[in-house]
Amino acid sequence: MEKRPFLTFSIQPNAAVMTTVQPVPGLRQHNTKPLVKTIAWVGLLAGSLDILSAFLHAYIVRGTAPGIVLRFIASAAAGKPAFTGGWEMPLLGLLFHFMIAYGFTILFFLLYPHLKIMWKSMALTAIVYGIFIFVVMNLLVLPLTKVPRAAFHFDKAAIATGILIIAIGLPLSFFAGKFYDVRK
Repeated sequence: MEKRPFLTFSIQPNAAVMTTVQPVPGLRQHNTKPLVKTIAWVGLLAGSLDILSAFLHAYIVRGTAPGIVLRFIASAAAGKPAFTGGWEMPLLGLLFHFMIAYGFTILFFLLYPHLKIMWKSMALTAIVYGIFIFVVMNLLVLPLTKVPRAAFHFDKAAIATGILIIAIGLPLSFFAGKFYDVRK
């Protein structure tokens, strides 16, 4: 069987760039929603669940208010001034958070039709993707920011990974499965 890419792009002479989505054999969209619209609302859901979980965890463990959590996220780019800046710093933190959440959502939806193993188990896919997000954020993204390095604590890493699995991995796995209609 000939392998065809999931997304194909075509440029027609004397015409605007045309983008078409052609399904991989064995996959079909469950509904008529376009991929971009599905990614938009699933990314919003996953990002919201993740930030709300972060707010709740920070409050329960340290008594930290949501605004401080958002300022911490903003400090990745602004450094220490994020904690003394005005209202724009928490807003910047929220923007950064959702940019990252949407990035991982887009990546998931683009990988899903190509990796058949993701079709087998929603829970296993969520666990693996949650761990993947944790590793990417802590080994690739955070070292490039102004956030000071913290010592590794297995219990804190396990809680953070658990939040990523439940808040991002499970919704992405569930809705990608529904979108592509591959699970029987």
